[in-house]
Amino acid sequence: MNTCEEPVVVFDGVCNLCEDSVAFIIARDPEAKFKFVSAQSPVGKEIQKRYEVDAVEDETVILIKNGKVFTHSDAGLEIAEDLSGPWRLLRYAKAVPKPIRNKVYSTIAKNRYKWFGKKSVCMVPSSEIKARFL
Repeated sequence: MNTCEEPVVVFDGVCNLCEDSVAFIIARDPEAKFKFVSAQSPVGKEIQKRYEVDAVEDETVILIKNGKVFTHSDAGLEIAEDLSGPWRLLRYAKAVPKPIRNKVYSTIAKNRYKWFGKKSVCMVPSSEIKARFL
């Protein structure tokens, strides 16, 4: 599997906020540019090992795009750039210093289970979007 050919989002598959974020991306990605994989799945673990980042331990979504790894606020802003509608305007948030962006991101990530809940098992994609998951 060559994950560098298309953007791949590695997400915490038991996190409600993360699952909702995946649904948000899918709804705003009509060209189906993004593929998705749960951090807890065998493929997700392989990707994390290959790129030396742990989505759950590091409390971040991971974006692999053109062979580059994006995490924390950089991942979110890179994803937003490729979405339809006004979301691509979030690219201008890159003007905010990275330590400030990542502080906000980390505060949400650290509290994601408390604020949004957690599942006991990873999400199972519906048949309509199953092809977008690795």
